[in-house]
Amino acid sequence: MTDRRGFLRMTMMGAAGLVLAGCDRISQSSWGPKVLGSAEGLNRRVQALLAPSSAMAREYSEADISAVFRANGTTMPRAAAYQALLANQFRDYRLSVDGLVARPTTLSIDDLKALDLRSQITRHDCVEGWSVIGKWQGTLLSAVLDHVGVEPQARYVVFHCFDNMGLGTPYYESLDLDEARHPQTLLAYGLNDQPVPVANGAPLRLRVGRQLGYKQAKYIRRIELVESFATIGEGHGGYWEDQGYEWYAGI
Repeated sequence: MTDRRGFLRMTMMGAAGLVLAGCDRISQSSWGPKVLGSAEGLNRRVQALLAPSSAMAREYSEADISAVFRANGTTMPRAAAYQALLANQFRDYRLSVDGLVARPTTLSIDDLKALDLRSQITRHDCVEGWSVIGKWQGTLLSAVLDHVGVEPQARYVVFHCFDNMGLGTPYYESLDLDEARHPQTLLAYGLNDQPVPVANGAPLRLRVGRQLGYKQAKYIRRIELVESFATIGEGHGGYWEDQGYEWYAGI
């Protein structure tokens, strides 16, 4: 089984490398978007073989927790709305959940805790090559989805964030419904038994233990259920995906 997984990983990485190496030239052709779309579809199917929806990320003990939980990406959003919430220690924070749902709603951190409260100790792996282990407290994303009622046509969960990434472009990320309902996918408001620090995504961030750090959206302001990414960003499902990163960032 290990040899098979290794072969599939090597095959996928090789194919991705070929696509990315020529993506500028391909994207300028009339047939390029179809090729790139097919490659992305292949990547998702291979990843499904490597990490089926039942696979679990490793969980660790308290003794394994890193002394310092290093921050990735933005460490202080400059958006006026975020700064106003920070000045009030996030007492007025409300998460909006809308899109293809039966019951659009807004939720405070206390509302989230009332829906579900659990903790897990998992490893955060950054695409830059470093890792840290932390204890996360949060609410299962599946509990929120059940609370609002997902419409049948919804395929993806999109996370809209407070941090802007140059030229006023807000950070965003997405998951399919299988990953969103995975038993380790959390909306986290606590890190190591304290509120999540600002540098790590306060007041609310996503934790997806089976994927790389850029999928772990920080500073979440809104969750939207959608059928397609076509009208969001550049249509690839995330800020970094719009820059050429893989949509499924499996570890």
